[in-house]
Amino acid sequence: MLRPYAVQPDQTRGRLYPEEESRFRTPYQRDRDRIIHASAFRRLKHKTQVFIEHEGDYFRTRLTHSIEVAQVARTVAGALGLNVELTEAVALAHDLGHPPFGHTGEDALQRLMEPYGGFDHNAQAIRIVTSLERHYADFDGLNLTWETLEGIAKHNGPVTGDIPYALAEYNARHDLELGTHASAEAQVAALADDIAYNSHDLHDGLRAELFSTDELAELPLLDGCFAEVDRIYPGLNYYRRRHEALRRFFGFLVEDVIVQAEMRLKYLAPGNAADIRNAGQPMVRFSGAVWEKLQVTREFLFHRMYRAPDVVEMRKEVTKAVDALFPLFMAESDLLPKQWRKDVADAQGEVTLARIVLDYIAGMTDRFALQEYERLFGA
Repeated sequence: MLRPYAVQPDQTRGRLYPEEESRFRTPYQRDRDRIIHASAFRRLKHKTQVFIEHEGDYFRTRLTHSIEVAQVARTVAGALGLNVELTEAVALAHDLGHPPFGHTGEDALQRLMEPYGGFDHNAQAIRIVTSLERHYADFDGLNLTWETLEGIAKHNGPVTGDIPYALAEYNARHDLELGTHASAEAQVAALADDIAYNSHDLHDGLRAELFSTDELAELPLLDGCFAEVDRIYPGLNYYRRRHEALRRFFGFLVEDVIVQAEMRLKYLAPGNAADIRNAGQPMVRFSGAVWEKLQVTREFLFHRMYRAPDVVEMRKEVTKAVDALFPLFMAESDLLPKQWRKDVADAQGEVTLARIVLDYIAGMTDRFALQEYERLFGA
């Protein structure tokens, strides 16, 4: 039973290319399934979350992160009476546009693409699902519903100011109403992303021995989680103790988002999904007190994990790879695979060529990018 403000499957705005609807699946179930079967989704298995893919089998990748985000998003959406299938589709697709080497690769490509319109991973995700996935006979892309595309484009909020070209090009054909907030389902996917990475990055940082359990136990919110575990399970094994505490931290964040969203939705009393989009403010968010304390954890992770000396050193090494590959393919496009050279032959001007090269490099996995760097430069 969906709440009135949930996105209703029978009221979808449809797809850019009309299709006969399935007898067995809702439009958003079909979107989810197409995302899961997409080549870009499979490549997330070998793309960086924080640690470069080859640094260890235990650490999260973009694929495992996306699965964890979808799990959180389903839980929150179900509790709020939202459309779970749409929420899951947006959650699974939200990181499709990330290049190899995570934010390090994104920073490098943004710098290299400055003369050609820049780079934005959210906009690149739209480009992937509307153009670069080329498997269907009748269209390029996955031909997802308007609601799923809106969620991918706007899950972090309205898109204003200079719109990234990859998003602007599609939006000119299929207006996603970028100036409004997204559906409550997409907002849930965005908060699920925050919950997932704030939780699992603590797990991975401990595994990498970048900080200690005792240091975590002193952080706001986490201090109470550790205290509760010590009260219930005195003398618990070291590894079980930290896992139990982090599990409670995870659950606490999920519950806070649900309670806060319920309060905001009750106050606004939206009658339909359009009321959510036009509310002028997000309906799904952390409470003020939890958000303020969570910033301490985010700062801790930034300095102790994302900018840890070993991580910074690896950032330098993989940046060299991207910095070398991009100008090489620009100068010698015949080095691109055969299927990409056809697009190059049709390209008009340096900007179009740069965007083709960007699409190719951004689609690489960590492993393949390093293999290409070694093959072409002997590095």
